[in-house]
Amino acid sequence: MNNINVSAKGLFNKVPEVTMAFWIIKMMSTTVGETAADYLIFNMRLGLTVTSIIMGGILVFTLVMQLHSNKYVPWKYWLAVVLVSIFGTLVTDNLTDQVGVPLEVSTIVFTIILLATFWLWHSQEKTLSIQSIDTPKRELFYWSAILVTFALGTAAGDWVSEGMDIGYMNSVFLFGGLIFIIYT
Repeated sequence: MNNINVSAKGLFNKVPEVTMAFWIIKMMSTTVGETAADYLIFNMRLGLTVTSIIMGGILVFTLVMQLHSNKYVPWKYWLAVVLVSIFGTLVTDNLTDQVGVPLEVSTIVFTIILLATFWLWHSQEKTLSIQSIDTPKRELFYWSAILVTFALGTAAGDWVSEGMDIGYMNSVFLFGGLIFIIYT
């Protein structure tokens, strides 16, 4: 999975090649993020606010480290993905549990933020391709989009499974089916 594609600008692409292994690792990192956040909140009894502050700080440190790499380094990249997953989950949980924002509202707001991120990224960079994450600006857009997708995924998943009372297993099949349809 080591990506050695060199862009026209001469820097290595900063993200891995998108393969089936990429999607499997991505899915597992999302699960790790959700589980880790819950473990810190409930089992370690840190609470939502303290866990959010700690994870936010570790995320910033990790993203700075990732941004200073001049190529794709698997452990840095995937550590950033796991931490973005944790923090994205915590953003939604804070909005819901601490501020009282309904899940359907945060789902709509995160959808708008994601569309705005993509629009701004494309309008400034003329691409949304992850095959050309080879400048700091593109990488910042990339990580911003990833963070918003995790927050959106948490909000939408919780809204559909809990708020619409569809249940977790039916939600897995619903979202899994949509991913399959889009992927094929």
